[in-house]
Amino acid sequence: MKIAIIGQQDFGKSVLEAFLARGDQVAGVFCAPEKEGARPDPLKVAALEKGLKVFQFKSLRDTEAHDALRSLDVDLGIMAFVLQFAPQDFVNIPKKGTIQYHPSLLPKYRGPSSINWPIIRGDTRTGLTIFRPTDGLDEGPVILQKETPVGPDDTLGSVYFDRLFPMGVAAMVEAADLVMAGKHSEVLQDESRASYEGWCRTAEARINWANHVDFVHNLIRGCNPAPGAWTMLGGKAIQIYDCKKHLTRTFGAVKGRIGEVAEVGPASFFVTAQGGRIEVLRAKGEETKKISGGELASALGLVAGTKFDT
Repeated sequence: MKIAIIGQQDFGKSVLEAFLARGDQVAGVFCAPEKEGARPDPLKVAALEKGLKVFQFKSLRDTEAHDALRSLDVDLGIMAFVLQFAPQDFVNIPKKGTIQYHPSLLPKYRGPSSINWPIIRGDTRTGLTIFRPTDGLDEGPVILQKETPVGPDDTLGSVYFDRLFPMGVAAMVEAADLVMAGKHSEVLQDESRASYEGWCRTAEARINWANHVDFVHNLIRGCNPAPGAWTMLGGKAIQIYDCKKHLTRTFGAVKGRIGEVAEVGPASFFVTAQGGRIEVLRAKGEETKKISGGELASALGLVAGTKFDT
């Protein structure tokens, strides 16, 4: 098939490589312009290395973007991790339209941080969707979906890099084949089940130690590795990455006050929350790299009774 790739970053690069490895013709690649001083986009670098045409438009609404896609005369558009808005009159240019990847089971978790929120909310499954993009955010008809379980200790990193990333690359190829063969179906999303979630950024990643230990644990997992759940100590931020949850089974058995360091060991330290404790296994201070919880406790002088801000 003859396609155009619209995307960015490592996921876009992997999708490009998957189609090229099969012998498909990539007529051109569209990716967003890099911010000033930023490293070149991996998709752009890979495309240029392979001698492909690369287009970088500030907006896909521009007439120039439409003219560029039209000039390629492609069968199908492939949207692989796109943060730019792609209007309907742009995505309809390819002969068989365009398909798009989204890392959630639409219509749930529409929006830009759709991998973080299922973990933060304690969901036990998530997945990916290949759909037809429309002018509504992640609202187009579904072509293909794949599910994956979310384990109790899964993180954003394990769910995405180990599963949703490779599954997504394969699903894009599978969906493209279905569309080209005319064997696909397009199922309208059930708006009664739809949810939209905004960005999970620094403000959303702050730990409230007064929350139940389940909520704290899920927040840390869902923000690992980015944006990184954080707490404050003495006016400085500490980001917590790997952790374990320890539930308290009997009344009055929780050690320490809420937000207080209850215990420090050679490899970790424990912080009290409602209903249990969080064992911090890997964390980062403002003046340290990511190190073990025990190393950070030593570096910051944490002892039993040290109190984090709540």
